[in-house]
Amino acid sequence: MDIFTQVNLCRFCEPELPLGANPIIQGNSLSKILIIGQAPGLKAHNSRLPFNDPSGDRLRSWLAVERAQFYNPDLFAIMPMAFCYPGKGKSGDLAPKAVCAPKWHQQVFASLKQVSLTLLIGQYAQRYYLPQYSSVTDVVKAANYETQNMIPLPHPSPRNQIWLKKHNWFEECVIPQLQAKVRKALDGHEAAIIPI
Repeated sequence: MDIFTQVNLCRFCEPELPLGANPIIQGNSLSKILIIGQAPGLKAHNSRLPFNDPSGDRLRSWLAVERAQFYNPDLFAIMPMAFCYPGKGKSGDLAPKAVCAPKWHQQVFASLKQVSLTLLIGQYAQRYYLPQYSSVTDVVKAANYETQNMIPLPHPSPRNQIWLKKHNWFEECVIPQLQAKVRKALDGHEAAIIPI
């Protein structure tokens, strides 16, 4: 049984989840780009598709890929910090449960033999994998697209619109570098350039 099937069968946190366990993960041994997000939202939970919401639309625009490319596991692996919908809090979804990453991430990494680019989406993934930075702004500004293969990005949620307006350098300067990095990682699977 491969690791993706094992994650899909996980029920470890089920008693603590408001809608029960419904792990969402995508990928296989051929995946070329790994996206590490936070946790599935309600739309993703209901459809069993990660980033199946306005956040996903913006993320695909940033990456300059079509929906069919994004959901092709030969191209993209998608592994959140927590695999199940955590429920609603006072100001959006609750934080991802802390148990999933230490339990599963290294096993998933070990199965992704072709990944050459990893994207860390939002503060939870960045705190876990790049803990030396104190904020999303700091870590995104510090990214080196020439040398790094683990690239931090702000969360593409509509709730992040204020951050994006305040830091317009991100879409002006970072997105073109990101798109070039994605094209290189896809290695012959052409990404369509989609205007932002």
